[in-house]
Amino acid sequence: MQMNDLLTWYQALEPAAQVFWGCAIASSAVFLVQAILTMIGMDHDLDFDATDFDGDTMDAGGAVSLFSIRSLVNFFVGFGWAGVSFYNDISNKAVLYILAIIVGVGFSNIFIYMRRKMKKLEHNGAYKIEDCVGKTCDVYLRIPAAGEGRGKVQVSLNGSIHEFDAVSKGEAIPTGRQVEVVAVEGNVLTVK
Repeated sequence: MQMNDLLTWYQALEPAAQVFWGCAIASSAVFLVQAILTMIGMDHDLDFDATDFDGDTMDAGGAVSLFSIRSLVNFFVGFGWAGVSFYNDISNKAVLYILAIIVGVGFSNIFIYMRRKMKKLEHNGAYKIEDCVGKTCDVYLRIPAAGEGRGKVQVSLNGSIHEFDAVSKGEAIPTGRQVEVVAVEGNVLTVK
């Protein structure tokens, strides 16, 4: 099929069918490009970074919202393909448009739901040892008294458990006891 044949076919459609086919084809092409860029890791390179604006959303907060570019693409994919699919089955065009809008909103909401679930999977494992000060932790290996040696403690930072050397300025602390971190010297925690 040549381009002239496609144009002739498209121009022969009724105006409502042209709207649905146009939305379905154009939004599916944009969706496919977005999917490919996401799979190869280039989707974030195309975000607009001007004035703390995330190109994926139309709000300054950068959160996943109903009015993101990707949500709009998903809306038009659902809207267009629902209209194309039910065009011959539903003769009342107002009902067809309402159904297509409902399906489009459903596609957008599914995208938002999935994106929020994926955001919860993101985790930054970076931490600063200074963040341990004031935390309660578990003694993993006995800590000798009065700084005469080192023991080990386990501390939860940013949702991960980390193990550090620890010293006590006071009495010895047995394994299994909970202690509080009062200071950090290098990579060694001082606990009480």
